[in-house]
Amino acid sequence: MAEWITECEGLSRDSTVEALTALRAQLRDLQLPQIVHGRRAIILFEGPDGAGKKYALRQLSAAFDPCHFTVHSTMYERRQSAEGHWLARFWRALPASGSTAIFYRSWYRRVLDDRILGRTDDVALTRSFDEINEFEAQQRDYGTLIVKLFFDVPADVQEKRLNQRAADPWLSVMRNDERISVRDPAFQRALEDMRRHTDTRWSPWYVIDSSDEVEAAVAALNAIAEAWSRAIPAEPPHLVSESTRAA
Repeated sequence: MAEWITECEGLSRDSTVEALTALRAQLRDLQLPQIVHGRRAIILFEGPDGAGKKYALRQLSAAFDPCHFTVHSTMYERRQSAEGHWLARFWRALPASGSTAIFYRSWYRRVLDDRILGRTDDVALTRSFDEINEFEAQQRDYGTLIVKLFFDVPADVQEKRLNQRAADPWLSVMRNDERISVRDPAFQRALEDMRRHTDTRWSPWYVIDSSDEVEAAVAALNAIAEAWSRAIPAEPPHLVSESTRAA
């Protein structure tokens, strides 16, 4: 069910940049009906470190009205993971009417990073898949649009990007996550299980080829634009004229 997005094959760099500019303008226009109709939306940027997620997120942020979206960066936090239900921090971050919640990493860290690093055991893993699907189904039933993007990166590209990041004295201090390589068989098993258990008809995955950051951003924004076009009414709400009182 997961849809692989490779929109830029055969395009020149200039054409790709032009496509990105056009998509930002399209998304700006598509956000207006969402705001006016009071529709909620959730966008997930998932994928390993070095997959180009942040570049695509910057492009989306440049398109949307900043008053109507919030970005939540999901990091591992020992205190939060030990207090209350593990989904609680995401319940608190759900969007209001007419707004969008963007998650840079998300509840899927539970079944990817936490599983690989031994923080989620097999019993909790099975329960987590069920809880994720129920959570997303509840949002869909409530009328919330969910767009799940997974940025798929080749191992050599990931290593090159992470090495460049490690050479930057600021980035090396700012980022202290444990590095997980896409070469790791544990990562491949976790990813396969995640796709098999959470690629649902009500909340499918869009898999983005992120070998090239700019092309990946085009593919990601295009997937969001298509999902928006299908889910959000294109016509303004009908205006109700003032009722005429009987004499």
